[in-house]
Amino acid sequence: MASTENITLELKAMNQRFSALAKAAPQTMVAYRSLMMEASKPGLLPAKLKELVAVAIAVHQGCGDCILFHVANAASHGASREELAEVLAVSIEMGGGPSTVYAGRALEAFDALAGKA
Repeated sequence: MASTENITLELKAMNQRFSALAKAAPQTMVAYRSLMMEASKPGLLPAKLKELVAVAIAVHQGCGDCILFHVANAASHGASREELAEVLAVSIEMGGGPSTVYAGRALEAFDALAGKA
């Protein structure tokens, strides 16, 4: 199991890569960040649910950084471990074996960020 320190360092490294890319391609990244903000803001669906959906998609796609980013966001919007587990079950249903590997990573990240690691 990953430690809280490792998960925190991974999240920091991901943010640094995002920042470096923003400096290298500012117009693209400003537009992308605007899209992210618009898509994830509360509307008919609360931000927590949108972030949980993003986790499920990230797990299905096998994007480790995306999993970490959206797990952290879901937790910051009040998602519980149990809610995450339900979303991960749907992702596994849709993605099969590979999704089980990434779902485990998502749960591990949540636990580390919640101080359960």
